Amino acid sequence: MTQRLLLSLTALALVGLATPPAHGQIRLSDGVSVRLSGLIHSQFNSTSVDGEPGTEFLIRRARLSAEIRFNEYLSAKVEPDFGEGKMTLKDAWVRLSFGPEFRATFGQFKRPFDLFELTSSTRILVVERAGGVRGVDTCTGTGGVCSLSRFTETLHYADRDIGIMLHGNLAAGRLSYAASVTNGTGANADDENGNKSFSGRVGFELTSDVVISANVGVHDYVHPTSGTDRFAMAFGGDVEIGNFTSGPHLQLGIVGGGNWRNPVGTLAAATFLTAQGILTYKIPVASPVVTAVEPVGRVSWGDPDTDVDDDAGLLFTPGLALHFGGRNSIAFNLDIWSPAQADTEYSFKAQSFFHF
Repeated sequence: MTQRLLLSLTALALVGLATPPAHGQIRLSDGVSVRLSGLIHSQFNSTSVDGEPGTEFLIRRARLSAEIRFNEYLSAKVEPDFGEGKMTLKDAWVRLSFGPEFRATFGQFKRPFDLFELTSSTRILVVERAGGVRGVDTCTGTGGVCSLSRFTETLHYADRDIGIMLHGNLAAGRLSYAASVTNGTGANADDENGNKSFSGRVGFELTSDVVISANVGVHDYVHPTSGTDRFAMAFGGDVEIGNFTSGPHLQLGIVGGGNWRNPVGTLAAATFLTAQGILTYKIPVASPVVTAVEPVGRVSWGDPDTDVDDDAGLLFTPGLALHFGGRNSIAFNLDIWSPAQADTEYSFKAQSFFHF
């Protein structure tokens, strides 16, 4: 059934691309409109880990998106992904809008938690949100490296899930809020128990280029040792300074809470703590091909168990992006993972970002 849905959306997108309406808009009967878009992210990466293939090419993402607007109150979105040799569903939701102050979204969507995860993959400042070096599995409970997004994604505090979200903007758009109730098992997954997970986020726009936000998450899970239903909590805060157009752009975040994949005894879980900062500077270029050059640097620190010594690590990511207009670019990153009690490992990544 899912494959039929995705194939039908693909056919619709191809029809839309063959049609010349402005800005990807297709007008249907009774005032219904469909906005089509998509992206292709092609990646080359390497790893210094012994026993792993030294280099590889992959299609990191290949998505077609259809946003359907029925009227001013009702809209929907469907977005399949064909990247990495798999066919999966990303966004699939229906939204009721009663003005900018209050909206209700039903379906599969990103939980309102973690600035880095909520930044669109067409605009992320680094090649991989969670960083990573192929073959590294030194972060207890999460696998991979101890980066901020690795914790929030793997522990299901952030990223996509299925449920309902209430959200909107107040105070002339300067105050944003969002609260969700979801299964807690992530995208395209059945619920594993009768409990639900909760996420909440509040943001305040100090100026047009400075936004501070706070996050809270309550995740339900089955304890891996006792098999009982448990809840883990996480709290976080973040700030974003700058924009995606030009000049300096800074994203900072900190998150701490229950690392439920790292159990302690038969009921409890370890406590993790992580922080991350990404700084870029977008420099416009007077060229018919390259429109801007953007150096980038990331530092991400994570500790999977604050009660255990010498299990934390640092992820460093220097890089450079060349922009070609719109959200089209090519980026070069070097992820350097330096754990407290293991060898430093490296991964060079080059990725093209194509968006239409």
